[in-house]
This record gives sequence, C-alpha cells and structure tokens, in this order.
Amino acid sequence: MPASDNTFAKLSNYLVSLTVGFGVGLLYALLNVRSPAPPLVALLGLLGIVLGERALPLIKAYL
Repeated sequence: MPASDNTFAKLSNYLVSLTVGFGVGLLYALLNVRSPAPPLVALLGLLGIVLGERALPLIKAYL
C-alpha cells in the first residue's frame, strides 16, 4: 500500500470518529442529557500527553 493511501486511511478514521462524536453530541443535546465527557481542562491535559509522546521522538532525532 502506498504511503499516501495509508495517510488517507488514518485521516478517514479521525474524520469518522469526529463525525460520530459530533452526532452523539447532537443526540445528547436533543435529549437534554449531560455529556459524561471530562471537563475541558482534563481534555487539554490529555492533549498535552499526546503532544509530549509525539515530541520525544522528534527531539531524539534532532539530537
């Protein structure tokens, strides 16, 4: 499989995940149900973890 196909497949997975999550959010809003998602500060912490994991290999490659 060419690299471009692999990249497209990964992006497609993210797009499907985002779309389904958005649909569930709309459903929660229509049913007037509170989302069980963690607060924004927790989500930002998770984003920091992911960025840190991605940064380390780049730093090692640079050194």
